[in-house]
Amino acid sequence: MTEAIEIETQRLGLRRLTPRDAGPVTEAVNDPRIYLMLASVAPAQSKAETLAWFATHDTARQNDTGHIFAIISKDTGALAGLISANRQRTDDPFNIGYWMTPPFWGKGHCTEAGTALVGWLENTRAAAALVSGYFADNPASGKVLRKLGFLPCGRNTMFSKGRGHAADHIMMARIA
Repeated sequence: MTEAIEIETQRLGLRRLTPRDAGPVTEAVNDPRIYLMLASVAPAQSKAETLAWFATHDTARQNDTGHIFAIISKDTGALAGLISANRQRTDDPFNIGYWMTPPFWGKGHCTEAGTALVGWLENTRAAAALVSGYFADNPASGKVLRKLGFLPCGRNTMFSKGRGHAADHIMMARIA
């Protein structure tokens, strides 16, 4: 891990994405086990599309409307996933999003990264309320959100680029 870690946990480091991450991120999001559970990622995303998405991050970070982190395994240095906190305006609550690569599933890594991000948002951004959500056919994501203190607050359908259609979506909220 040569890039600066901004948030550290026992097993993980959270840091800004760099152009070198484009290959591993593109490979990960082209796995249907990942893109089918995301709203904003279409199948067959190219490395150029990944890099274009990376290019939007500095402005969002400067405006305090987006904070996107690579989740890095301290043991291996491998990309374990991504986690983000985004909002449209600075008076909106942050919306938490995340995905993990399959080798890191079922081992508490997502909860560990989420706990660290929530703490960082509360301590550095005075975030008193957070929102998130998950597709109903991804109960593992709902389990992670409940462990982070989120509670269900509604249900809707949300379009998923990966699926190519809307799917049942459970909305969650967390009040500090």
